[in-house]
Amino acid sequence: MAEDILALERQVCFALSVASRTVVGVYRPLLEPMGLTHPQYLVMLALWQSSPLSVKELSRLLLLDPGTLSPLLKRLEAGGLVRRERDPHDERSLAVTLTDAGRALRAEAEKIPGTVVSRLGLPLADLQDLHAALTTVIAAASAVAPPPRPNG
Repeated sequence: MAEDILALERQVCFALSVASRTVVGVYRPLLEPMGLTHPQYLVMLALWQSSPLSVKELSRLLLLDPGTLSPLLKRLEAGGLVRRERDPHDERSLAVTLTDAGRALRAEAEKIPGTVVSRLGLPLADLQDLHAALTTVIAAASAVAPPPRPNG
């Protein structure tokens, strides 16, 4: 009997979806005391790496459209972690900068990667290999994905 090519357990999209939800679930209890959701944490990671960043740069780094990114930034700004200001060199560009509280939160966040690795119980080398494989999948899928639809 031939294998069913549509069997749920054989689908890459299913494995990726479940892996994403369950791994984000490992992060959730670590982020809640910091007042962050996982998407907000990703924004903060980008800003801890390089701040200030324009909304356009953040959008590119996080592979999020600006319409999805904007509410995340508004909540982070309301929480006192970032400031959004017009770039004095280009009034069309909105720069996102960490506040003192946003910079200070990094010290607490530095514990998260090690804790996640520990909770997953997988060898670090396996997680690094997975990261490399997923990066390859992202690049391949991005090359064939349809262009984003205009807002509206």
